[in-house]
Amino acid sequence: MIATTDTHASQHDANIQKTCNVANHLPRMANEVPDHPAVVVTQSRDAQGKAIYKTLSFAELEALSNRYANGLRTAGFQRGARVLMMVRPGVEFVGLAFALFKLGVVPVMIDPGMGVKRLLDCVKQVDLQGFIGIPLAHVVRLLKRRAFSGVKHVVTVGRRWMWGGYGLSQLADNALPTFTPVPTRDTEVAAILFTSGSTGPAKGVVYEHGMFDAQVRMIQQQYGIEPGEVDLPAFPLFALFSTAMGMTCVIPDMDPSKPAKVNPANIVEAIEDHHVTNAFGSPAIWRRVADHCGQHKITLPSIRRILIAGAPVSSQVIRIMHGALTDDADIHTPYGATESLPVASISGLEIVDETGPLTLRGAGTCVGKPLPDAEVRIIRVTEEAIEAWADDLLVSQGTRGELVVRGSMVTKSYFAQPMATASAKITDGDSFWHRMGDVGYFDESGRLWFCGRKSQRVETTAGPLYADQCEAVFNQHPEVAKSALVGVGMRGQQEPVLVVEPLTGKFPTGSRVDSFCKELQTLGRGSELTRGIGRFMFHKSLPVDTRHNVKIGRESLTAWAEAQSS
Repeated sequence: MIATTDTHASQHDANIQKTCNVANHLPRMANEVPDHPAVVVTQSRDAQGKAIYKTLSFAELEALSNRYANGLRTAGFQRGARVLMMVRPGVEFVGLAFALFKLGVVPVMIDPGMGVKRLLDCVKQVDLQGFIGIPLAHVVRLLKRRAFSGVKHVVTVGRRWMWGGYGLSQLADNALPTFTPVPTRDTEVAAILFTSGSTGPAKGVVYEHGMFDAQVRMIQQQYGIEPGEVDLPAFPLFALFSTAMGMTCVIPDMDPSKPAKVNPANIVEAIEDHHVTNAFGSPAIWRRVADHCGQHKITLPSIRRILIAGAPVSSQVIRIMHGALTDDADIHTPYGATESLPVASISGLEIVDETGPLTLRGAGTCVGKPLPDAEVRIIRVTEEAIEAWADDLLVSQGTRGELVVRGSMVTKSYFAQPMATASAKITDGDSFWHRMGDVGYFDESGRLWFCGRKSQRVETTAGPLYADQCEAVFNQHPEVAKSALVGVGMRGQQEPVLVVEPLTGKFPTGSRVDSFCKELQTLGRGSELTRGIGRFMFHKSLPVDTRHNVKIGRESLTAWAEAQSS
């Protein structure tokens, strides 16, 4: 199935390389609006708990970034070097990221919330030459020296102890505030961003300068974002997009590795204090903010749009959150992945009014129509690598299959993982398709529907079952917080099992276990998709990913369910 949309038919011509450095957005804004606020962070709180902010203008951020760039070059950081950044969201994070881009150095970004062991597995893949981090990160580096054996240049953000190298403030204080970004090519590596590893080992996605530039353009055009707006990005990397698009970036007072535990009052406070117009974050964040606004009858009149991404969003959360917005504002749920973002988008009003009721009946989650620069197709589901494109890979209209996408924002490879790259990419002439690993379909109006992860499908004797379609049916039960569909047994003969996390205080015991299961079974019989699901288990807290705290770890739950069965 082919999406009906204007597309770029191919990637960059390999023989034509344009000069492009994503860092050039910052000096451009510093020249156009030097005194406009660029970054705002919560520095401390007063005796009443009210936030005290630190603000840098675009001119000040540009000068700081330039001092960082000059200082890092003096410290030995060179173009093309891979440098791990382990810095908390804030002025230093934004300034350093742009400094590295200006130098042509390749920042490597890994979620610290994934744990030390998995983080070290990522580090070993990359062969680092440099390390910039807070003191605690340097302690890990010293304790695990073997993983960081290639690191020659180190910088500490904060107090430097006995590990040598440079302190960031030391470098900046002795450096000039002017710097000309190196003329990187659009196909030159800009960064390596690791996936969250929520459905398998984390992989380093290779981003080029041209890809970042395409993302800035696509996001700005799709949502009508204008320079001078105020953004609140609850995912650190998106602070860079805020700055590139000329928005004031208000960095929220929260732990980005634990979005599900965010204090919603802090988010509301930042929105109100700075008249935030645009906000981005995980469904886990907005679920808490929506409840907080609903309970306290809070309205947020400055907000023009909220972007919620990372996993499917319930229409209930969107409906509650809409109650805090003006009639002119809307919520959007962009669809994509680390390897390709954005791919499609749908508005919250369309979900509430049209697609949400269909989701509850097992249709899956509608993620909207593909963006103009994204070409999306649906191919048959297979685990095999596909070396070259062929039209017979396509499935018919309305049939479920794996989503593939190509466009200027689609990344080309994983770093030093040729087998993973071969499994995820399909060559098509001088271009290629990225396999999203998601199963979905197009409806008659050209909207894309997500059914579930390909790797998490349950293969029964009656055919495959997909998590997102089936779980939505059962999640309507008033005592279900969330659920996960897993398969027990051999693939092709798996028994579908629904693992349920009940609401707090509703975990069943005694005779309630049987009655709860019967109620769930009754719900399941209401949909042809879920009639064959007759086995239910209860879990006090379903495992979720470290990045968004919302993607359910069905792989680990499968092992848990099999152990329970035996």
